[in-house]
Amino acid sequence: METMQAAVLVAPKRFEVRAVAVPALGPDDVLIRVDRCGICGTDIHMFNGHYAADMLPLIPGHEFTGTVHRVGERVANLQPGQRVVADINIGCGHCFFCRRHEVLNCAEVRQVGIHRDGGFAEYVAVPGRLVIPAPDDVAPQMLALTEPVACVVRAARKADVRFGQSVVVLGAGPIGNLHIQMMRLIGAAPIIAVELTPERATLAELAGADRVVSDPATTEATVRAMTGGRGADIVIESVGNAALYARAFELIRPGGHVAAFGITGPQDSVPLKLLDTVLRENSVKGSVAGMGEDMHDALTLLAHKRFDTEPFTGSTYPLDSIQEAFETLKDRPGVLKTQIEM
Repeated sequence: METMQAAVLVAPKRFEVRAVAVPALGPDDVLIRVDRCGICGTDIHMFNGHYAADMLPLIPGHEFTGTVHRVGERVANLQPGQRVVADINIGCGHCFFCRRHEVLNCAEVRQVGIHRDGGFAEYVAVPGRLVIPAPDDVAPQMLALTEPVACVVRAARKADVRFGQSVVVLGAGPIGNLHIQMMRLIGAAPIIAVELTPERATLAELAGADRVVSDPATTEATVRAMTGGRGADIVIESVGNAALYARAFELIRPGGHVAAFGITGPQDSVPLKLLDTVLRENSVKGSVAGMGEDMHDALTLLAHKRFDTEPFTGSTYPLDSIQEAFETLKDRPGVLKTQIEM
């Protein structure tokens, strides 16, 4: 049996790095030798036992890049040695939602690194149709950001952001910072970030926020002052906090909408003033992950240096130190992304 080293999350808060079987390769699959795999907020939720605990033991990791190692007999468009990234969302391919490119709503959807073994390992197997060739001149640490950038690409699409619109981003952690940069690319103005952590507030300003609010008590006054008293066209919640979602609805203008991105607990909810929603013609638009063309567009943006990736690429741990990497994340608020290097 061919084996590899992998970080298996055997229980909440406990990784075991051990030898496991190299993933079996079906005729339509590609075996990728992993170079880098980023730690996502979803991985942290899994590590803490707040998400997908019923899937353990599991090899997490879905922000990966690497090189093609082997291909299945029916894969004709990829060759060993090619550098690649991968769309992690595996739908049935034929249902109503898959046909409409809404794969995450497919009843049979499985995500690499969440519902099946992922990239915190030497090798990961992915259906060949989801593997995307990557340019040779883009560094692995940047390619490993393709999936999170795809998430903000899709969020911007779903929110239908247009140039000149005012946007508030609640939370300027890793994904919030990327939302800010995405809004800057589109031409949103003004962009107001709300972030309490000093290190991340500074990074939000560098990312392109026109104003960073660090005192929650001044948020509404700042938003009103910068939007002619109306409120924001769009508020993006990127934390996953019910109280912040409630706040988001208070910050939008009549006719504005909340872009729901942050993942809350399954029982979390917010009160919604239905009459206000109807009379003001407000709305909420959800988005959770990039898929399909979002991944291709994210890769193009990264290849052409449309994102400042420096704050995301300075923290790297070897695979055998993955437990330490997860345990120390909360102590390094100025680090936007930690990657595991194989």
